[in-house]
Amino acid sequence: MKNFSARAAYFFLAPALSAIFIFFFIPVITAFVISLTDFDIYALGDYSTVRFIGLSNYVELFDDPLFWTALKNTFYYVIVASPLSIAVSLGAAMLLNSKLVKLKGIFRLSYFIPVVTTLVAVAIVWRFIYHPKFGIMNYFLSWFDINPVDWLGDPVWAMPAIILMSVWKNFGYNMIIFIAGLQNIPEDLYEAADMEGANGLQKFRSITLPMLAPTTLFVSIITMIGFFQLFAEPYIMTQGGPLNSTLSIVQYMYQEGFRWWNMGYSASIAFVLFFIIFIGTLIQFKLQKSAR
Repeated sequence: MKNFSARAAYFFLAPALSAIFIFFFIPVITAFVISLTDFDIYALGDYSTVRFIGLSNYVELFDDPLFWTALKNTFYYVIVASPLSIAVSLGAAMLLNSKLVKLKGIFRLSYFIPVVTTLVAVAIVWRFIYHPKFGIMNYFLSWFDINPVDWLGDPVWAMPAIILMSVWKNFGYNMIIFIAGLQNIPEDLYEAADMEGANGLQKFRSITLPMLAPTTLFVSIITMIGFFQLFAEPYIMTQGGPLNSTLSIVQYMYQEGFRWWNMGYSASIAFVLFFIIFIGTLIQFKLQKSAR
């Protein structure tokens, strides 16, 4: 009976597993093999020109100053934008989950609309917001007698401008997840804390944060993975400039692969990024376990 159940399970799982193998594992394995070659535009016409070069792409990558610039920019973006996005998401979720706010459905819809809006359209709109002469950001600054800022043309302000736009664009998704987590916290815990005379900050630290730990871990991981894949925002708004101050690792990978047709080199960048994301995920799991 057990053998029959196992065979039935494998039979029903076979279509899904086959699709995963064909459309995920085979492309990943192929990309890894390409990263060990000098695959370029000439190889597209004649595969006999492809040469196996081992780890040469990876060695060259770590000697490439532009790669380190892109990696530094990406880490800067992830380290600043991820906590900020999570904090804004949690704050909005707690506000909308409270009994003080009316018309919660309208606010949730309003905050979630940027998530489902096309990123290209959002980036173009924010380019106008950041316009050094006619943008609304500098218009607000003029109220406080602050000189206009060239948000996307200044190497100092370009990345913070992209971070601000990204947080606004993405926090609504995490907000919905946090709201679900908050609604699963038993109300009895807060009532007991009220009876003990706990204030709002104490309840947040002793009840809300510990009970939201699994939700926070999930949100942190998906936010980190998503932000490490920064591409469309700088590609549309700054093209990686000024002075490569917003060049991300994914954009650099795109340039090497589809502008200069260095496919092997581009594939090696992809696997370095995969390794970084994998290590970051393991660190977050480790920190979560040590905090328990």
